[in-house]
Amino acid sequence: MRALILLVGGLFASLVFAKPAADLDSTTRSEISERIAPVGSVCLTGEECASAAGVVASTSTGPRSGDAIYGQYCIACHSTGLLGAPKTNDAAAWQAAEQKAGGFSSLLSNAINGIKSMPPRGTCMDCSDEEIGVAIEFMSGLKP
Repeated sequence: MRALILLVGGLFASLVFAKPAADLDSTTRSEISERIAPVGSVCLTGEECASAAGVVASTSTGPRSGDAIYGQYCIACHSTGLLGAPKTNDAAAWQAAEQKAGGFSSLLSNAINGIKSMPPRGTCMDCSDEEIGVAIEFMSGLKP
């Protein structure tokens, strides 16, 4: 059986690699190039390609409010208690979470690094540590 597998594998490999790349016609080469070409690029403000593209990514205008962060990143789990997340405005649940963590700073550290089913930063990868803290304050009513 092992010999049969090696034989079939060898035949397959010889068929796949039998035609050298130099034998490809220009149409086939261009089709392959199109299929493996990058779908986009990133240009930073000030680079030559950024002015040619006409679209520049916006930069942060400052810290976001706890309400804004909650509405975009936290609401799915913390409004319903999904997977054991403390619900927004449930003071008892948040106080228990703070006490279990060992204080607000540890609670904040858990949110930044992720804990149990909560991914790091609650999926808000561009949130600063301060913004995560403000979101916790908004949801919990706790203060650092």
